[in-house]
Amino acid sequence: MPAKFEITKRKSGQYIFCLLASNGKILLTSEVFTTKADVVRRIESVKKYSAGNANFQRMTSGSEASYFVITDTNGDIIGKSKMYSSIAGMEKGIASVTANAHCAEVYDWVVENNRSDCRNPR
Repeated sequence: MPAKFEITKRKSGQYIFCLLASNGKILLTSEVFTTKADVVRRIESVKKYSAGNANFQRMTSGSEASYFVITDTNGDIIGKSKMYSSIAGMEKGIASVTANAHCAEVYDWVVENNRSDCRNPR
């Protein structure tokens, strides 16, 4: 299975996307949006900005877990990774996003299955 973006709608009526790796694990999630059009625009931004390593910011959480964010040219966060237990794992996540996001298909669960959240599937 190739990497793919999944658009879902939360019970609150807001929309979110997840970028899934070829193994089905979540690589990246978005913030929540009030419209599906906003989510689609954000996915296009991720596809565009994931090609450049300069757009990835490597971070550490308070619990010392590693994660990354992708930013646009204004420095706005356009996607956030899961938490990784190691820096090496985080770097593999970045490499996967860089290699796959630009060509990942978009699957719209709102239309196809009315699935409520890619992070918490029914």
